Amino acid sequence: YQEAKPIWDAQLEHPFVKGLGDGSLSEDIFKRWVLQDYRYLKEFARVFAWATAKADDLGSMGWYAAVLNLTLNSEMQLHREYAARFGLSPDDLEREPMWPTTRAYTDFLVRNAADGDMLDLLAALLPCAWGYVYLAQELAKGNPPDDQRYADWIGQYASEEFAAAKDWLRDELDRLAGGVSGEKKARLKEIFVISSRYEWIFWEMCWRGEAWPV
Repeated sequence: YQEAKPIWDAQLEHPFVKGLGDGSLSEDIFKRWVLQDYRYLKEFARVFAWATAKADDLGSMGWYAAVLNLTLNSEMQLHREYAARFGLSPDDLEREPMWPTTRAYTDFLVRNAADGDMLDLLAALLPCAWGYVYLAQELAKGNPPDDQRYADWIGQYASEEFAAAKDWLRDELDRLAGGVSGEKKARLKEIFVISSRYEWIFWEMCWRGEAWPV
């Protein structure tokens, strides 16, 4: 956390996040996030599928399976309903191609989930789950944006439900990492920081727009 905190604080200073917090963010720019985050969520669900398979006890297995079910059968629908408030249809979401950064980030997550151990998986996914709570809770300290759609985004990720999920994942990483070697800890820190950097770049991608150059 200490290693990645400067990156998370840089996200707070990013014009996308600041515009989301004060309501000045262009709707067209936010639509980019809605579209790309939908593609991200599909791949994010695969990480929880791997987590369910790799969990070391039934309690953890059940938690990951529940999150997988929630993501596929509830959160994706909520995302479609949220997208509709920006004039985006389910077909718009499904047709949207992955931009290069979305592809790189999700490939990084799925590769660590598939090829790494449970610690690698948790270190890769935690900056998303924890980072969004961190950003939303900081934004919630200010006046809510006039655009209710942005206020709802902040309220969702600053909620006790998301904070509890973040705490569970963080505690799980701490539990499994007890007694690992210094070399392994350095590797986990590297994965955690890379995912945090991808979080910043995801905002930047949505802010500027992105396409494959050829």
